[in-house]
Amino acid sequence: MATWFTSDQHYGHAGILKPTMHCRRDLHFSSVEDMDRAMVERWNEVVGPNDEVWCLGDFAYRCSEEYAKGIFNSLNGGKHLVKGNHEKLGVRMPWLSQQDYKELTVDGQRLVLFHYGLRVWNQMRRGSLHLYGHSHGTLVGCSQSLDVGVDCWNFRPVSLDEIRARMATLPPAYPEGGQDADENALAECA
Repeated sequence: MATWFTSDQHYGHAGILKPTMHCRRDLHFSSVEDMDRAMVERWNEVVGPNDEVWCLGDFAYRCSEEYAKGIFNSLNGGKHLVKGNHEKLGVRMPWLSQQDYKELTVDGQRLVLFHYGLRVWNQMRRGSLHLYGHSHGTLVGCSQSLDVGVDCWNFRPVSLDEIRARMATLPPAYPEGGQDADENALAECA
């Protein structure tokens, strides 16, 4: 069983294909049907039936509940939801769990999952990683925090190994001073 992470599919959302949208999906897909079909195929190419997927929000938007459930049921794996800002439909799907925020450990790695990118998070100075969505690739990540949205990962879920590999190419969250810089900042505030 593998664990996967993803966010911001916006299944059924024709408006996300407008050229004015910051994620520019219009450059990849000719219609909402084309987009949804491709994302379902790419999900099922990597996620097995017994795998677990953490969706960090905005699963479906501006489509019928029946359409969203059809998509949901066609996707491999056991699915969990960390709610996003467009979740009127998403919360109606039969997720294994739903929450606003989640901390968990996968393969010995402590993770903080939230729809929005955080500047600070629990245990960040002790090696925890923060995974988020919402920004559609416009919020630059670092060696401990990264956007797992489909716009950043060829419109498919991503593994922890892939996340770690990309994080290894990014600057640290605190480039100078590390732990000591945090302690110095606290002393200055006192």
